[in-house]
Amino acid sequence: MDLALLRTFVTVHRAGSFTRAAALLGLSQPAVTSQIRALERQLGRPLFLRQARGVTPTTTGDELAHRAAPHLDALVAIAEANLDQEAGSRTLHLAGLPEFVSVRALPALTPLVAQGLALRTSMVGTSEEALDGLAAGHHDLAIATARPRGGLLTATPLCDEEHVLVASPRWAARLAPGVLLRKGAVVLEQLPVVEVHESLPFVARYWAAVFESKPAAAATVVAPDLRAVLEATASGAGLAVLPRYLCDDALEHGRLVALLDPPVPPLRTYFMAVRTGTLALPHIARAHEALLRAATDW
Repeated sequence: MDLALLRTFVTVHRAGSFTRAAALLGLSQPAVTSQIRALERQLGRPLFLRQARGVTPTTTGDELAHRAAPHLDALVAIAEANLDQEAGSRTLHLAGLPEFVSVRALPALTPLVAQGLALRTSMVGTSEEALDGLAAGHHDLAIATARPRGGLLTATPLCDEEHVLVASPRWAARLAPGVLLRKGAVVLEQLPVVEVHESLPFVARYWAAVFESKPAAAATVVAPDLRAVLEATASGAGLAVLPRYLCDDALEHGRLVALLDPPVPPLRTYFMAVRTGTLALPHIARAHEALLRAATDW
């Protein structure tokens, strides 16, 4: 079986589209289509179902990808080993949510820069975007709050993040002591909400876990970065739900006040994901190990 055809096939499988695969491979779309058809003729079975937007692998396609992808990645690692020796460094392409990459991941990886590692980061809006980009070959390592499915990506739990309901001291002073424990979320309907998205992902998750209800209010301020949410909240824009690692300093210095201390605080797990087989590449393995080591203190 032609390795070039297998490489094209795995790229299409990861990208979910002939067009995106062609861009990744530096080929024309007709060339990619021709190679996939040639491989399908060799196997005597279809590998993809063509749809209006991209392609979906058949069961045969999924089976072949799970068997072939790790070996192809290992061959790439061998082929690129000389580049490591000649250049003395490799570039790690990291994707993740902006505040976690900025506050957690980059400081943990910085010591590797002195060892010859170069870093390129992609700040994404959602974990799905990070995992899709990883599967398509745009990134080497993705940090996400969702565990990827299937065998093309391998995920390792990294850390848990505790969520805290916070507001500025001015807003917190308007709530009588213990009123949230007695009356629950209905009390908070009088406060404006600061969030990262109109769908209130952090507030809705907190409300479901702590109050077993859905938030009634819409967002007053929307900012797609939790650091901006923190600053707006500390400035008096309203209440917010923030990761404790991000707001601990503001809580300690009195810029924010925790409105509630539930017996079981809501948690969210972060995962490190790589394409299966790519931990054989030294620069990805070093970054993976460094993040795991740093996460023991998070």
